[in-house]
Amino acid sequence: MEEPNVGELKPPERVLLGPGPSNVHPRVLGAMNTSIVGHLDPYFVDIMDEVQDLLRYVFRTDNEWTLPVSGTGSASMEAGISNLVEPGDTVLVPSNGYFGARMESMAQRAGGETVRVDAPWGEPLDAVDVQEAFNEHQPDIFGFVQAETSTGTLQPDVSELVDIAHSHDALTIVDTVTSLGGVELHVDDWGIDVSYSAAQKCISCPPGASPLTLNDDAMDKILSRETEPRCWYLDLAELEDYWGDNRSYHHTAPVTNIFGLREALRIVAEEGIEERWNRHLRVSGALKSGIEAMGLEMNSRDDAWLPTLNAVRVPDGVDDDTILRRLVEEYNIEISAGLGDLEGEILRIGCMGHSARAQNVLYLVDALGEILDDEGVDVSPGDAVAATSDAL
Repeated sequence: MEEPNVGELKPPERVLLGPGPSNVHPRVLGAMNTSIVGHLDPYFVDIMDEVQDLLRYVFRTDNEWTLPVSGTGSASMEAGISNLVEPGDTVLVPSNGYFGARMESMAQRAGGETVRVDAPWGEPLDAVDVQEAFNEHQPDIFGFVQAETSTGTLQPDVSELVDIAHSHDALTIVDTVTSLGGVELHVDDWGIDVSYSAAQKCISCPPGASPLTLNDDAMDKILSRETEPRCWYLDLAELEDYWGDNRSYHHTAPVTNIFGLREALRIVAEEGIEERWNRHLRVSGALKSGIEAMGLEMNSRDDAWLPTLNAVRVPDGVDDDTILRRLVEEYNIEISAGLGDLEGEILRIGCMGHSARAQNVLYLVDALGEILDDEGVDVSPGDAVAATSDAL
């Protein structure tokens, strides 16, 4: 076999305004470019404590069971679901987006019997429908998505849905992958039992170590399971021996990723979590103003608009692939197309973390306006940029 001829790594410097990853602050990259230590080194054990404290701050929780799961957001998702769901449990899941469907798949693989609460793609769940689903099915666990990445939809009444579940003695699992660090979230005050997220979105850290938090009720259920979970790597009873007081070996933690996550969370804390929520709302609101001034439509209604992921309807007569390709080739901007039921119908524009800056949304609105105008869509790029600027 011939020796591979592989050149030097030189990735392009994109403006990342898709559904993730977002651009990373230079401080985070610097933290990941430091000396490596062992995952049981006393120095790293101290770092573990700091990361857990920082995660509690961002989740707004005092949960002891708060840790970064080794892997991307889907790993923390599977850790939460596969540990909490036991064979025979009835799990209520939403049908209003791609990631609600992923919850359903994971719950079924864990042995759960799934039932659905329905809502159209692009609309939040209705509390009345959730109540009716509980009355009919009496589920043991209710999973839903606070920020549905596939549709740009925010679930506005999280605490109300949690209260419905608790009134039926059910536990809740809330997907906060596209909301943690960018949208208002109060795990303790809202009574959320399990919440999982990802590092590469509003936290602006390269993927590889993903936040997860569980309260005592959830961990009591996990620790009293009659059967072992159908995963070894993500077994939270085993992981807690590593991330808890014992610090006993389970697997080799991604040390460099956790260094990066620590620095990214430090940046969040320095900004202040409430100011960070407000920044995302302000900058993304300006983007929304520019989009609408261009004559384009948002996919979600205003009371369910998700600031961190703007879903924009593709105008008639334009192919979404053309828009995406030209943004990358001519402007070095990355956004994304729709998924599932909305494939080919929407553009997904992220406004998250270090990417959620005024210069980025102004640049995107200008570029998108020029492309659509060139493709024959009746838009006014100048008006769109002016509206974005005024909102900022």
